[in-house]
Amino acid sequence: MELRQLRYFVKVVELGGMGRAARDLGVVTSALSQQISRLESELSTRLLQRTRDGAVPTDAGVAFWHQAQLVLRHADAAMIAAQQARLSGSVSVGLAPSTAAVLGLPLMQAMRARYPEVRLHLVENLSGHLTAMLNARQLDLAVLFQVDAMRRWSVLPLLDELLYLVGRADQLDRPEDAAPIGLDQLGALGLGLVLPSGPHGLRALLNTAFARARVEPLIVAEIDGLAMLMDAVQAGLGATIQPGAATARQPPGSLRLIPIADAHARRSNLLVSLSDDELSPAALAARVVLADVAGELVRQGRWIGARLLPERP
Repeated sequence: MELRQLRYFVKVVELGGMGRAARDLGVVTSALSQQISRLESELSTRLLQRTRDGAVPTDAGVAFWHQAQLVLRHADAAMIAAQQARLSGSVSVGLAPSTAAVLGLPLMQAMRARYPEVRLHLVENLSGHLTAMLNARQLDLAVLFQVDAMRRWSVLPLLDELLYLVGRADQLDRPEDAAPIGLDQLGALGLGLVLPSGPHGLRALLNTAFARARVEPLIVAEIDGLAMLMDAVQAGLGATIQPGAATARQPPGSLRLIPIADAHARRSNLLVSLSDDELSPAALAARVVLADVAGELVRQGRWIGARLLPERP
């Protein structure tokens, strides 16, 4: 027995006919009649007596009508209670600076729209520091670039990012649609690189890629803060290698992005959280919202060089 069938039956009794009830409910008469017949079959009794003027309830139908009205009132009250009981609480989310540049504000807006009673604590820090904070239970979830398989975490593959050679447009004198560049071609450009220092996750990825390509990069400065690093690039002190998200806060057209051709010059983004049994309802909801927002940014082309990853089985 379905609530829909109860609503149909009550409406027929109230309006005194199948046709009138069908029009009021916005369904075809045959579908309404079929549902009433199924209800009568399930109850093994006749609920309505068809007449020339419409339909009237039988004695069994009158008794059922009273109880059906009561059930529907309770169901409507339960629905209203569920809608009014808004999710509340707090959730802490960690994002690396380049990730925060493209994901931070859309995430805050989506959380405000969906769960206005949930207080979002957003932490922007290096991936390694976010890992330590997650271990210390100072964060509920974070977007990380690598994880320790031994940790008791929930890990959702989110997306991966192409890396780009990023520099001022007047220094990277190449067409907008220039072909990707290999790491072994950087030296020919005559530009030094401004990169994060050794402990930085992106630098470790780049060091591995440089070693595979047997390239010794010309590094002119090491800067761990994304804002300062991009300031140095904007000032013409050198180019950098970053995911496209790192340029999200830069003035449009001020920088040229050339894709890095090497297969290993990609960065995976993983949505990592404490185990499900440690997460509050607010944190579980925020995890879903974060994945939804990231996916929408990729599909809309607003996350430069990103592609969605399939979920693990």
